[in-house]
Amino acid sequence: MAIMKNGAIATEGQSIPLSARDFAELGGRKLVYIRTVVARDVLDDLLDDDGELAIEVEDDDTLYSVHSSSGERIALVGSRELAFAAARQYEMNPVSVH
Repeated sequence: MAIMKNGAIATEGQSIPLSARDFAELGGRKLVYIRTVVARDVLDDLLDDDGELAIEVEDDDTLYSVHSSSGERIALVGSRELAFAAARQYEMNPVSVH
């Protein structure tokens, strides 16, 4: 069995497409995806209740976004190492997404 780039499963010459749900459940609940984001793309998520930035960040800073297997963002952190360490601390299996 192999998983194709388009999300299909190939078995013995046959290709069976995966639904979004099937694809999300491949790694189970413990699989999380970590990808880089530019701070300006997530500034709205960094505002506190008063509309002020909760952390000091420049528009072009690189942050790391941690996503559940369903695609929901569950964290934004300042370094790749911290993203992986935090995921492992909560007994999750982090993988990079490019």
